[in-house]
Formats: sequence, C-alpha cells, structure tokens
Amino acid sequence: MSAKSKGKSRVTIFPDWCKGCGICAAFCPAKVMELNDQGKAVVVREEECINCGFCELHCPDFAIMVQPKVDSEIPAGSKSGQVNASPTGSVESEKSIKEKG
Repeated sequence: MSAKSKGKSRVTIFPDWCKGCGICAAFCPAKVMELNDQGKAVVVREEECINCGFCELHCPDFAIMVQPKVDSEIPAGSKSGQVNASPTGSVESEKSIKEKG
C-alpha cells in the first residue's frame, strides 16, 4: 500500500450491496463517508481519503472499493500503468517484476 496521503484514492460504494450498518462511516479516520437519509453509506469527502483501507476491509457486505486514482500514483519512469508496493514500501513496476521472473 502506498503512503497515506489525501486525495489520491477513489472510493466507490455499491448502494445495492450496502445494508447500512454504518461501520464505514463510524470508524473512517478521515470522515469520508456518511449515512444518507435512506441509511446507506455515501461518499461525502473523497478528497480527505487517506487510503487506509479500513472501510473496504471491514464492510461486511463487500460494498466498498478503494482504489488509487489513475496517473496520480504512477512514479516517473514507470509508464506500464501497473505499480506494486512491497511491504517495505518500495515500489516496483510490472515490467521489473516480470524481468525478475
């Protein structure tokens, strides 16, 4: 996972899957989501998302998806479009991973 910085993630909620438990809205450290008048989670401050992944991992209905925004996370010199982060925080491009075998 990349460094936690604001505005580099896209948060998608599938309203048909959301049962409105509120876990995502209650525990989001950046208060990105709220429950609407129908009791469903909605994204209200996507620019505040720090890509911690809590909401996606803890949603019991698998109704939330957090993805890095396209192009904003791709480091210079790696234009293959696919970037993988290691547990140590280093970033490898898809091409370098294939070359290693």
